[in-house]
Amino acid sequence: MKRVHDALPAAALVFNALVWGLSWWPLRELQAQGLHPLWSTALIYLLALPLLLWRQDGSVWRRQPLLWGLALAAGLTNVGFNWAVTVGDVVRVVLLFYLMPVWATLLAWPMLGERPSPAALARLGLALLGVSLVLKTPDSDWPLPASLADGLAIAGGACFALTNILLRKLRQTAESARMLAMFGGGLATAVVAGLLGASVDLVEAPVRLGAEALMLALLTGLALLLANWGLQYGAARLAAATTALVMLTEVVFASLSSVALGAAQLNPQTLAGGLLILGVALWAALDGAP
Repeated sequence: MKRVHDALPAAALVFNALVWGLSWWPLRELQAQGLHPLWSTALIYLLALPLLLWRQDGSVWRRQPLLWGLALAAGLTNVGFNWAVTVGDVVRVVLLFYLMPVWATLLAWPMLGERPSPAALARLGLALLGVSLVLKTPDSDWPLPASLADGLAIAGGACFALTNILLRKLRQTAESARMLAMFGGGLATAVVAGLLGASVDLVEAPVRLGAEALMLALLTGLALLLANWGLQYGAARLAAATTALVMLTEVVFASLSSVALGAAQLNPQTLAGGLLILGVALWAALDGAP
């Protein structure tokens, strides 16, 4: 009976990882229709948002102002990740995004009062070595971000770590309010970033989509909504270390699908750096620490 009890939350987490691991594909399909990933992100969240607006208690936003911080952090996470996987090598982007032990270690100390242990500092060093291998190219003297996608993936991963820390601080707040903050933040941040990008000719103006593309955006929004519910359901019922382990399957889903469909390439250097990054994340999960 306990196995069944644990299997359902684990399955919910795997579903969440599957949806996010495959999310690069609809974003690229919408881009092929002429819609920049920022406008795609805004449209996807706009179509899903009405389902979150019912049974909302507006006063919770006055009582818990950290929800606004969660909205901004989650929104920037989506802007960084969605834009990066649309314009960059998907495997490279996902690996850089999953530098969670690095950002969690750096942010948990000032925000949660969790001083980094020697093991956490060791993980920090190994993760930085891994990201150096991923970033180093034959044309660069130093392992620096080589493209817009690299920078967006790293920034998005840092915001993802901040999102998780804020979720921990808001764990007593209603789940519906947290979900609204994350989806509302995703919509608002994408719109603001799109307008700012358009003002400097970095982002193309939105285009009118056909019925097929709108249906793809709607289905993607519903899938992300269900994935978020799956994350909240599974994370509330399993140990944090177990949740972190299961969520690493997102890297597997993204890597296999993108390589199979020609959206990513694996070379020995990237593979070595990726194994270091994933090894650090695995170590952190097993250790139950940031």
